[in-house]
Amino acid sequence: MTFSYERTVTTTADPAAIWELWSDSTTWAAWDPAVQDVRLDGPFEQGTTGTMTLTGPIEVPVSLEVVVPGSRYLDQLTMGELVIRIDHVVRPVDGGGAEVTVSTTIEGPGADAIGPMVTADAPIALEALVTAAEKA
Repeated sequence: MTFSYERTVTTTADPAAIWELWSDSTTWAAWDPAVQDVRLDGPFEQGTTGTMTLTGPIEVPVSLEVVVPGSRYLDQLTMGELVIRIDHVVRPVDGGGAEVTVSTTIEGPGADAIGPMVTADAPIALEALVTAAEKA
C-alpha cells in the first residue's frame, strides 16, 4: 500500500534561507510541530543516519537518502514495516523568492490509514518554515 501527499508554497525568502533551515536539523523542531528532536550521526549529506523524535514521543531512525546542497534533500523514516520518505525541494522564482515543495510518500501496511495523520501538520510546518526564512 502507498500513500502520497504533496504541497507547494511560494515565499519572498531567498532559496538559501530555506536551505539554511533545512540543512540545520537542530532547527526542525522550531518550525515542524511533528518533530521534537533530530540527532544526526554526521554531517548533512547523503547517507547520514540518525534518530528523529516525533510528537508522542516516538523515536524513529532517519536517514538522508538524497542531498543536493542548496536545492533538495530526501529523508527516510522507518517505523516497523512503514517507510516514510519526505522529499524537500526549493527552487528560485523569477523576480526573487522561492518555490518550496514537500512531498511525502508512505509505503507499507496501513499506509493509506496512517498517511493523513502523518501529513496533517505538513501545511503548518511549511508555513512556519517559510515564515522563519522570511525573517532571516
